[in-house]
Amino acid sequence: MRLFRFRFLLAALLLALGGSLWAKEPAAFVVLRPVINFHSGPREDADVVSQALLGARLIEVERREGWVRVKGDDDYPGWAQLAVLRELAGAEQYPSEPSRSIEVEALGANVYLEPDVTKHASLLMAPYGARLERLNRGKDDARWLEVRLPDQRQAWVQWGDVRSDAKPLSIEASLALAKRFLGITYTWGGNSTQGFDCSGFTQAIVRRRGKIMPRDANIQAEWTGLSSVASRAELQPGDLLFFGKDAAHITHTGMYLGQGTFIHDTPKDHPGVQVSELGDPTWTKLLVAMRRLK
Repeated sequence: MRLFRFRFLLAALLLALGGSLWAKEPAAFVVLRPVINFHSGPREDADVVSQALLGARLIEVERREGWVRVKGDDDYPGWAQLAVLRELAGAEQYPSEPSRSIEVEALGANVYLEPDVTKHASLLMAPYGARLERLNRGKDDARWLEVRLPDQRQAWVQWGDVRSDAKPLSIEASLALAKRFLGITYTWGGNSTQGFDCSGFTQAIVRRRGKIMPRDANIQAEWTGLSSVASRAELQPGDLLFFGKDAAHITHTGMYLGQGTFIHDTPKDHPGVQVSELGDPTWTKLLVAMRRLK
């Protein structure tokens, strides 16, 4: 009886400690496609709530047959198909050292089987911000860079399409980047150069300033990484603008350029990234919050 009680108490103690002896780290995944969708539920016809780019690392939250609920570095969750991800194991779960990590700087970068643009069609087109692994095997030259794709294939990109320097951009440089995206179409839930929505666009620009901002406009407006701007007269280039029927119902965001203009991605008029006048009756009526990156 005493032995039974001892075993019972030992089991209860281990359970009270949270079962740490048996705790399993959540699975990590890498994105295999240029852009994948995050859905609100584990099915293809569920709403698209966000996206992830080629090479992004994702952490498992929950899994169902053929689907996994994951979140990226902004902690925004969504359901993705397992078929477009590769589960990482061992040392792969940890990001590569900076010297081997590169990001696509072009709006879209063709990735080739060989260091030649004429022999084969490109394997894929990686969007701006996609991550690739540099192999550093001594085969690079002044034009071409050998990389490993997330599916483990070896491939080649041109140096002019990528960057290895991840230093944060200045406000001026980030606004220049925003203007490079002019004309890119509006896509609900989008956060890539294949299509942004409003908050995905501003999140992408702020990310290049070295800050990972929340995903949705209403949450961005309340983010502690931003400070309030009291009046329009105090607006400075790079400030974020939030629109809605009131401060409790924010549905849109953009970035102030100066001279009474702002850049944003909107489905209004001609859908896509565009520059608008803050004094336009539509936007001036809906402006409910102004914020500045701390």
